[in-house]
Amino acid sequence: MTWELFLLIAVGGFLAAFVDSVVGGGGLVSVPVLLTAGLPPHLALGTNKLAGTMGSLTSMLAFMRSGKVELRVVLWLVPLTVAGAAGGTLLLQQIPSDWLRPLVIILLILITLYTVFKRSWGKDGEQRAAFSRRAILLLVTAAFILGGYDGFFGPGTGSFLIFVFLFVGYDFVHAAGNAKVLNFGSNIASLATFALLQSIDWRIGLTMGAFMVLGSLVGSRLAIRQGAKYIRPLFIAISSLLILRQAWELLTS
Repeated sequence: MTWELFLLIAVGGFLAAFVDSVVGGGGLVSVPVLLTAGLPPHLALGTNKLAGTMGSLTSMLAFMRSGKVELRVVLWLVPLTVAGAAGGTLLLQQIPSDWLRPLVIILLILITLYTVFKRSWGKDGEQRAAFSRRAILLLVTAAFILGGYDGFFGPGTGSFLIFVFLFVGYDFVHAAGNAKVLNFGSNIASLATFALLQSIDWRIGLTMGAFMVLGSLVGSRLAIRQGAKYIRPLFIAISSLLILRQAWELLTS
């Protein structure tokens, strides 16, 4: 590993995790970095999953320690996310994921516009004492489907998870904290599948992961302290970048 490659991985990993620790979308930075480092696409995705899992564990623990995660809710959703992610990663090996791109672009546009125009959304409410049957059904369905989506395709998973928790009544900080737990569950399942398929460069992945841990610590602590006034604009910005990237790849493919 040259010093140039080390610096690329270190800076890219830190920046990716800084953003991903709050609203997801870290793959916007980390996957291109790994491709630039010379990894083929299938190896870049597996290596990114290793590094990203290290970062998501760090941010999840930071949110949990601050009391911004409702374990009563997320713990029974994690098994659904894990099952969906493992199935999604196996499905990725069988069929191309490009057909999902137009649908992802449409969904990201809708949630971004909803967040932009509903200015007070995510500022009120903290933990939920009870849910309606409709909200429970939405959480269960979203946990399984988004877990599968994360294993199969991935871009925007964090944004989609946050949107679901906002929709059932959480504020931005608790929505982000709950989403990180589910995101970590899907990452672990997908990582295990990539490992079985031998699609990970462990040396590069662990190196990038170390700097993702640092980025996650900084990003999650800033989010917890600043709250919705920090998370909301970052959420909108990352969702917009995801839309532009997916649209560009669709047009140039």
